[in-house]
Amino acid sequence: MSDFLSQLSAFAPAVRRNALENLAAGTVFPPESQDMNMHIHTFFSYNGEGWSPSRVAFEMKKLGLYSAAICDFDVLQGLDEFLAAADLLRLRSAVAFESRVFFQEYADKEINSPGEPGVFYFMGMGFVIPPFKGSKAAEVFNEMLKQSHVRNRNLISRVNAHLKPMALDYEKDVLPLTPDQNATERHIVLAFYQKALDFFGSPEKAIEFWAAAFKTDLQELSEKSKNSNAFQEFLRSKLMKRGGLGYEQPTPKTFPALDTVIAMIRECRAIPMSAWLDGSLPGEQNPVEQLECLLSKNVEAVNIIPDRNWNFKDPDVQKQKILELDRYMQAAQKLDLPVNIGTEGNKPGQRLVDDLNAQAVMRYRPVFLQGAQIMVGHTRLLRFADFSYIDEKAQSLFPERRHRNAFFAAVGALPAPDENTLHKLQDMQAEKAFAFLSDCAAKQAW
Repeated sequence: MSDFLSQLSAFAPAVRRNALENLAAGTVFPPESQDMNMHIHTFFSYNGEGWSPSRVAFEMKKLGLYSAAICDFDVLQGLDEFLAAADLLRLRSAVAFESRVFFQEYADKEINSPGEPGVFYFMGMGFVIPPFKGSKAAEVFNEMLKQSHVRNRNLISRVNAHLKPMALDYEKDVLPLTPDQNATERHIVLAFYQKALDFFGSPEKAIEFWAAAFKTDLQELSEKSKNSNAFQEFLRSKLMKRGGLGYEQPTPKTFPALDTVIAMIRECRAIPMSAWLDGSLPGEQNPVEQLECLLSKNVEAVNIIPDRNWNFKDPDVQKQKILELDRYMQAAQKLDLPVNIGTEGNKPGQRLVDDLNAQAVMRYRPVFLQGAQIMVGHTRLLRFADFSYIDEKAQSLFPERRHRNAFFAAVGALPAPDENTLHKLQDMQAEKAFAFLSDCAAKQAW
């Protein structure tokens, strides 16, 4: 079984599927809990453990999670695989993507990307198929990936200029680390880390090189290098984050416009979703104002990463973070906006699931649970009944958002369907599937 587990993240899709089928047949899964992780990156952007969509689905099922969603940077490459894996494992599921965009109304304020005014981490949630080839949405996705490659190449070029004689090659050193040509900053860091080891022939000589490049104490860096994950985070800060050797301040042209990305998400009938950091930056100082602006742009939900909003050793820092979290949650709840949560999983050692029993967030567990149910309900209704949370039809049936939330949450609260029910849904016409899902939601049973 350990061989199958390692094969779950092989780059070959057929190998992953075979491994998943064997693991599903040979694993006794725990009872379902009320925990969820609705924001997990896969190896199609960067997962800290190198996990594929199939591995993410399996690990979340093994934890007994209520629901899970993947969220890759700039791409939907894991969409079909994750939904299929979740179907096989009987796990409530959804698929999102995340990107950085430029928020023109906040062009002069730092929002959720420190040191970068106007730059805004943003999400789209509840995709069920990739955008059709030739559609405007497909063009936007293609342009986002193209821009990402340009940024990556330019970043590597700037860093290489400081690291002679060592140089990184994007095509040879970075892209092979990815299953499908979508490299992130973390892939680039890993490539620089490995390149130095290969180029200088030993960890000791590589550390000497990095110490000289960063004008850092050799002994201090040697100690830091004993933890490879922490050392790579250090490299990332020194090579590409603000103040690093290759950092370049973004402009309004560096990332796509927020309005363009919202339009693309809505064309796919998915849910535009705002991302919240922690309330510490000027663009997050007035949550009500920000959310009302985003609502005017047809944003329909929000995402937070709970751990960033309470889990600090310093009691004063913790107190301030919790105060900001409470302000944001109150603003979102007043507007009846669904709240999505997750841990990201985009660096080693992160939590696989949020501690929702922590005093700071336990009061929001029902809100987080409903948020997950809404995303799952939307996914089910769009997949099988051609009915989306953002459609005019949904808004006409449920003019008040809280009633729309309740309906979609009821559909999402249904257990993951067994094989027979799944086939039944797949064979139904959309209208019949809508009636069937509605009836099942009302009695909370298939």
